[in-house]
Amino acid sequence: MTQHPRKVVITGIGALTPLGAGAKSVFDKLLAGESGVRSIQRWDTELYPTKIAAEVRGVHYLPEDHYSKQEMRRMDPFTQIGLLAAREAFRDSGLTEEQFDSTRAGSILGTGIGGIQTILDGQVVLESKGPRRVTPFFIPNTMANSLPANIAIEFGLQGPCFLTSSACASSGHAIGMAMREIRSGNCDVVVTGGAETTTNPLCISGFSSIKALSTRNDDPTAASRPFDRDRDGFVMAEGAAVLVLESEEHALARGAKIYCEVAGFGQTDDAGHITAPDKSGNRPAEALRLALKDARVLPEEVDYVNAHGTSTMLNDMIETLAIKLALGEDAAKKTCVSSSKSMLGHLVGAASAIEAVVCALTLQNGVAHATANLENPDLENGCDLDYIPSQPREKDFRVVISNSLGFGGHNVCLVFRKNG
Repeated sequence: MTQHPRKVVITGIGALTPLGAGAKSVFDKLLAGESGVRSIQRWDTELYPTKIAAEVRGVHYLPEDHYSKQEMRRMDPFTQIGLLAAREAFRDSGLTEEQFDSTRAGSILGTGIGGIQTILDGQVVLESKGPRRVTPFFIPNTMANSLPANIAIEFGLQGPCFLTSSACASSGHAIGMAMREIRSGNCDVVVTGGAETTTNPLCISGFSSIKALSTRNDDPTAASRPFDRDRDGFVMAEGAAVLVLESEEHALARGAKIYCEVAGFGQTDDAGHITAPDKSGNRPAEALRLALKDARVLPEEVDYVNAHGTSTMLNDMIETLAIKLALGEDAAKKTCVSSSKSMLGHLVGAASAIEAVVCALTLQNGVAHATANLENPDLENGCDLDYIPSQPREKDFRVVISNSLGFGGHNVCLVFRKNG
């Protein structure tokens, strides 16, 4: 099939995750089967049913190592880690201010919840010290759009600047919107991705109350087990991942390295339950079909699916069904699938972003990581695809896709294609 006249490519990647900092280092750790899930250390979990998470703060990130006290006061932790990932991605891209028109450069990122730490801290100040002691930075720090705004300020990006928020599909929507801004001719460069910091007592309590989280507290690294018969919920994670997208023409003109093409974007909604996916699988399947159509890719051309793969009972069943509906039973059985959340946990609004980074590096390196902890595939509930158990899979991957299914029924699929 023919390609779109204006190709969009990835030229820079950055990440700060429960497996550490550095996008390429994180990918290597995924290939090695390492897990970022551990017992929570930042607060006392005695009263909580879930005592595990995949943390960044206090494990791989101390704000004082990167920011002055003044800078820390002016940014919520989710913005802090998002900006660090953006700095890595921008460095990796090799872009200099002389190489792009600032009015044709944008900042489009996603988050599910945003500046919640500032809200939690602000409420304590209000109750203990009164309204006059609430910081003037409270509003700017709680604004979810502070993430793309701070990134735009840092790099002088004067084009489209906004935030997408659609729960676990947030940064998938951001990447799709960024691709469209470039493909349409409005932009040459867009910084995109997402950040999230939800490993706090309130968020853990909230997700626990809807029975979404694993309680495998005695064996943290085995708690996230997508598509496995014995899964009991997802593992809350925090982190950030950022990508620099450019038109291929712009990237080639400055001699940039190219990881891959962002080839397609599809989005739908279940319009059903606010947290549970529609059991028919029809709407996530349609998002996948729309993404393939947008990329001008046939179902049988898909080599690998980086699954949403949360390790919840319903999600893994419905996503597997959706893949079969979209690709066809035969093509689905020939396509390999794996879940990054099996080792990273669930980064909520930043999940799509880190999984997009994984897709780009899968194409570049010709290897896909395994799904950790997959010991007994849940065949009884239809989880019967090739989920790459145990060992990474080497192959000349040409087309890979990433699925994201968010609370609210939001379904996003992104298609990535090997460049050249």
